[in-house]
Amino acid sequence: MIQLHGIAISNYYNKVKFVLLEHGIAFEEVRVMLPITDEATLACTPNGKVPFIRTEEGELSESQVIVEYLAARYPEKAIFPADPFKAAKVRQLAAVLELHMELVARELYPQMLIGRTTSDETKARVERTLARNIEGFKRIATFAPYVGGETFTFADICAYVSLPLIALATKSVLGHDMLLDAGIDWKAHAKLIEDAHPVAQRVTADRKAEIAAFSAAAKRA
Repeated sequence: MIQLHGIAISNYYNKVKFVLLEHGIAFEEVRVMLPITDEATLACTPNGKVPFIRTEEGELSESQVIVEYLAARYPEKAIFPADPFKAAKVRQLAAVLELHMELVARELYPQMLIGRTTSDETKARVERTLARNIEGFKRIATFAPYVGGETFTFADICAYVSLPLIALATKSVLGHDMLLDAGIDWKAHAKLIEDAHPVAQRVTADRKAEIAAFSAAAKRA
C-alpha cells in the first residue's frame, strides 16, 4: 500500500491526499514534521520537502511527480482527461496556479503563519508580480463553474488547496485579498468543491485539526 508522508498543514500534501481520496486509491498517512534533518528521510525527499510517498518500488517526492505517477500507475482512475490536449490544459492550469501564483505568495507565509516580518521591498515585489500573474491565470481559468469549465478536474484540486492560502496571505500581510480584488471568487469555488466532493471536507477538517495541534504544541513550548 502507498504511504503518504508529510503533514496536513501543507497544501501540496493535501493536493496528493485529495487525489488519492477522490479516486479511491488505498493509502496510509505517515506524519512527518518539518524541518527534515535525518539522512534516512532526506534520502526519500532530497530537499527535505513534503509530501513524499513510499511505494513497493521505492520513494518519490514532489507533489506533481507523485500525481503523475499515480495517473500512470492507475490509468483506470482517469486522474487526467483521456484526450491529450484536454489533459495538457488541466496541467497548464495547475502549473500556472502553483508556479506563478502560489509560489510567489509563499514569500508572505512566514509573516502570516509565525509572525516573521516581511520587508516592504518583498511585499512590493510580491504584490507587483502576483497581480500580473493573477491576470495571466484569469486568461485561462474560466470558473464556469469549475476552474477549467463545466467539468471537475485535477486543476480544481490544486485550486481548492492553494487559492485560500494565497487569499489569506495577501489579506493578512498586504492588507487586501488580491484574488477577490481581481474577481476570482475562490470562496464560491471552495464551496462548490466541498458540496460536490465530500473528500474535500475531510481534507479541510484534517488540516484544521493539524493546525490546532500545531498551535497547542507551540503554546506548550
